[in-house]
Amino acid sequence: MDVILLERISRLGQMGETVKVKDGFARNFLLPQGKALRANEANKKKFEGQRAQLEARNLERKTEAQTIADKLDGKTFVAVRSAGETGQLYGSVTTRDIADLITAEGFSINRNQVELNTPIKTIGLHKIVLTLHAEVEANVTINIARTADEAERQVKGEDLTSAEAIYGIEETPLSEEFFDEDEEGEENA
Repeated sequence: MDVILLERISRLGQMGETVKVKDGFARNFLLPQGKALRANEANKKKFEGQRAQLEARNLERKTEAQTIADKLDGKTFVAVRSAGETGQLYGSVTTRDIADLITAEGFSINRNQVELNTPIKTIGLHKIVLTLHAEVEANVTINIARTADEAERQVKGEDLTSAEAIYGIEETPLSEEFFDEDEEGEENA
């Protein structure tokens, strides 16, 4: 299906371009969201008549997104989650969790704006890209830890995926003497 884009859509095209998309994408997303019009003569004339208004609205949205991006860029958000000694989470941190964390800090972000290919399943510092507008992105860091104290330690650069780091206990590997004694006992028997 050919559609006229009413706004810039990443990986698809700029405002005003006529692009060919799959029917389902147009029917289920672009047309209901008001991001495109079917490409026919009547809609082309309608678009040309509204072009100035659409460009002004797009510019306004872009400036709003840029102000939010300037405030968000480089910020760190802490998520406290349950995890095993190896740093593996009991569950995961998804786009919804990240959006909720950022929204709790007073920013208006929805989960569709969080770029995350797979859910986060380990503790540590994770860089996340937020797409606030088709042309505006912000980079934030999500600090996932078991406690707030561990989150502070991770920021300082500590790796908290061993028992020594978590509990302050030194893990001593079994000595060779332990194995040698068993072998000698078997040889004498």
